[in-house]
Amino acid sequence: MSIPKVAIVADWLTNMAGAERVVLAMHEAFPDAPIYTSVYTPENLPEFKGLDIRTTWIQQFPKPLRRLHKWFPVLRVWAFRSLDLSEYDIILASTIAESKHVRKTRPEQVLISYCHTPVRYYYSHYDEYRRDPGFGKMNWLVRILIPIFMPHQKKLDYQAAQKVDIFVANSTETQHRIKKYYNRSSTVIHPPVDVSRFEPARERADYYVALGRQVPYKRIDLAVAAATNLGIPLHVFGSGSEHERLVKMAGPTVKFFTHRSGDASDNAVAKALNHAKGYIFPSEEDFGIVAVEALAAGSPIIAYAKGGAVDIVDNESGVMFSEQTVESLIGAIKKAETRTFLPGTLRRKAKRFDKSLFITKIRNVVYNQR
Repeated sequence: MSIPKVAIVADWLTNMAGAERVVLAMHEAFPDAPIYTSVYTPENLPEFKGLDIRTTWIQQFPKPLRRLHKWFPVLRVWAFRSLDLSEYDIILASTIAESKHVRKTRPEQVLISYCHTPVRYYYSHYDEYRRDPGFGKMNWLVRILIPIFMPHQKKLDYQAAQKVDIFVANSTETQHRIKKYYNRSSTVIHPPVDVSRFEPARERADYYVALGRQVPYKRIDLAVAAATNLGIPLHVFGSGSEHERLVKMAGPTVKFFTHRSGDASDNAVAKALNHAKGYIFPSEEDFGIVAVEALAAGSPIIAYAKGGAVDIVDNESGVMFSEQTVESLIGAIKKAETRTFLPGTLRRKAKRFDKSLFITKIRNVVYNQR
């Protein structure tokens, strides 16, 4: 049996986050596969140095325009459609947005979508994005543009989803959304987590950790408000449009660590999680790679009981809260304070999501097409 020729496609490669780690794991699974993407910022992604990255014509835009690439969903549709992928047998797309618009050029080609979620701002979280798009001072303009462009873009997205041959969902939540919004079936393969890079301390510190892009839907404000109300130590890692607001609302027990100041690196975060009393996970995520990393570091999770957290957290590994309110989160923290969590047990649970399992499963999906 011949080995299929594979191309990997990603929506964009501009900053390291969960989707980018998935693309790196796909590259490990298929090291000869080039990676196609709309726009690439190599200075922000040293992990991709030396890989075969091939960009669309959006990459030719002046740098200030490239930084605004997320404003251009219409252009990304056409950019991905313009890619010539005719030489490949399998097109493996890591899809959050428009990468599934790539065109198949012959009947025997197979398009596989590893779907992080159907586009959140078209479907599951449209109203939330309409209220607060997360563009800071430009929110007023985005609110005007959303209802103008959304119907057409949503139609194009649905049509592209019908041309996908195989959907792979990153969680049971995403699997439900794929069925609801695209009327397509899918298989769940959880995202890869590098469990081995964490070394959980047996003796835990007294602080909790909150982590992620500081944008409205991440709900870091709930963690900050709860910690301030309870007077407990909280270390907040990351930055974003909400950062200044979070700093202003925080009490003296809340400390912020940013990429700009250099103390929110991967190593700094890993060290913090290795010793943390717990990880606060207040957002409704499609999956939640950082939550698994927290488990690998021996930190129990205090999670909003919706989305990907349902696949990750059980009674032995954390506490769930049912409403995205400060009061509900405070109740969960108080409950966690009465519990004993074993770092070794948490790490064992994290191994269910180890990167090696992802690589094995995604290879099976690809090779079973030939």
